[in-house]
Amino acid sequence: MTDYNLLAKAANRRLQSASGAVIDGYWGNGSQDALNASSKQITYDWDKLRLHFGRFTQSQVDGFNAVLDAINKYDSNEITPPYIAYMLATAWHETAATMQPIEEYGKGKGRPYGKRLDIHGGQYSSSLPIYYGRGYVQLTWLTNYVFMKNRLGVDFVNNPELALDPKHAADIMITGMLEGSFTGKSLSKYINYGLYFEFVNARRIINGTDKDKMIAAYAVKFLDSLTII
Repeated sequence: MTDYNLLAKAANRRLQSASGAVIDGYWGNGSQDALNASSKQITYDWDKLRLHFGRFTQSQVDGFNAVLDAINKYDSNEITPPYIAYMLATAWHETAATMQPIEEYGKGKGRPYGKRLDIHGGQYSSSLPIYYGRGYVQLTWLTNYVFMKNRLGVDFVNNPELALDPKHAADIMITGMLEGSFTGKSLSKYINYGLYFEFVNARRIINGTDKDKMIAAYAVKFLDSLTII
């Protein structure tokens, strides 16, 4: 049986060594400062990815590359390897392992936002689309589509299908998880050292405690599959 606590610490030590940080198994501010100062980037060890998750289709590979490309281009020195691992674990789970942005099953049927209600209960015009879940992380509610439109400069309000574009979907996921715009809770609230129990608690960023331990295990495996070059 895999000890995810030990695996997470071992992964952190390896990444610390590659970035020139103090090697203690806890990815904190000092480790991130060393990575930022090194001007190195994070990428995948594909052999380890396949070891943990099996063989991939080209579509899955394209999805992994789209997410990592968006992360490396995102204008933030705050994105740590543990953050990346948890983003990947979330995308893996939310897309049913396809690693491609998806539409919500049922397209909001039976949900308040499927009845053209916004997050605070107000009804919006029938001339607008229905803001059911789309993306790597399911973006729902008109208010959240407006926020991401303003934050990313992409018109998700009039063209919500743009949230299914891999680049946009990745940017939505990164922004929402970094800034806490999905549930009011951000990555920094839960993940400070890249440890298994932190990944368990981080599920609250997206959806309470639903499948929290399973997704945390994915996150540790993804952390073990990252490398710094």
